[in-house]
Amino acid sequence: MRAAVLHEIGQEKLEVLDDVEAVGFGPGKVKLRIRATGLCHSDVSAMSGILPQPAPFIPGHEGAGEVVDVGDGVSGLSAGDRVLVCWLPACGACPSCKRGQTQLCLAGFMNAGTPNFKRPGGDVFGFAGTGTFTEEVVVGAGCAVPIPDDVPFEIAALIGCGVTTGLGAAINTAKVEAGSSVAVIGCGGVGISTIQGARVQGAAQIVAVDPVASRREAALRFGATEAVAPDQLADAKQRITGGEGFDYVFEVVGKSATARTAYEHTRRGGTLCVVGAGAMDDHLQVNMFELFFDEKRILPSMYGGGDVLRSYERAIALWRAGRIDLESMITHRVRLEEVNDALDQMRTGESLRTCIEL
Repeated sequence: MRAAVLHEIGQEKLEVLDDVEAVGFGPGKVKLRIRATGLCHSDVSAMSGILPQPAPFIPGHEGAGEVVDVGDGVSGLSAGDRVLVCWLPACGACPSCKRGQTQLCLAGFMNAGTPNFKRPGGDVFGFAGTGTFTEEVVVGAGCAVPIPDDVPFEIAALIGCGVTTGLGAAINTAKVEAGSSVAVIGCGGVGISTIQGARVQGAAQIVAVDPVASRREAALRFGATEAVAPDQLADAKQRITGGEGFDYVFEVVGKSATARTAYEHTRRGGTLCVVGAGAMDDHLQVNMFELFFDEKRILPSMYGGGDVLRSYERAIALWRAGRIDLESMITHRVRLEEVNDALDQMRTGESLRTCIEL
């Protein structure tokens, strides 16, 4: 079986091998044939060591495909079913799940420490307990979510992570109000989804902020009312809000420097929503006086900040109604053997989302 493998953390290139085997199939598990997978920035962050992940590992967590086989005790899934991969399935029994905060369930993270592939040289892990840069993968039944027949695999793959994360940040976490002002810092796939979520919520002004000109141009097509380079954000704040600051600022980069910038451009009493996944040793500094005096809400958003199954359904409904554009988010398509080209496109900012077709 073919798969793209990172041998050591810190390497920039993946090696596409044909001697990989998906393992772990049994009760409660399903085997999937991956048909399409998106390249998410979290994959790159795991490769570089920003996000913790044992190696060697197969990146990819934003995938969709078909059920090949179903283990004992699995209900609601059959061979041939079309599914998307949920990298953070809810167990339904932990305190977070019982509170209705299924996006905070840790069961999925526990899967990341168990190898679900092997090669002649030893075990191989799947990123976030999945690993979709491969032809087949074995996952827990909760990771396989059925999708309607009219949803293409490449669209379903995006909904499995980036779209759900960005839409949910605007709709579930920040709860953007109609008529409000919004700034989104970082306009890759998740940032573009955040912009679309703010538009769906009825924001009056949506300022997209990104250093890459092509991404700024794309943001305008997806609902931003204007797009600026980072050094132009202060001017936009002055022009649009009279210097007060935006009602909502979304940080979709995952760095303390941009989070601090986001904080400074949020109005007093406004909302800073942190969407980007950053490093454990990168600390955001806020002094105690400003934290008290400005009363700005700092809201992290994990996987869209809500029940992911409901979020998937909502994304599909909005897509069907033409309220969000998912097809145009896929700017590049490659085969698995071209995965390193896709990595380069993401690192330079050339792509919004690259679909790897298997």
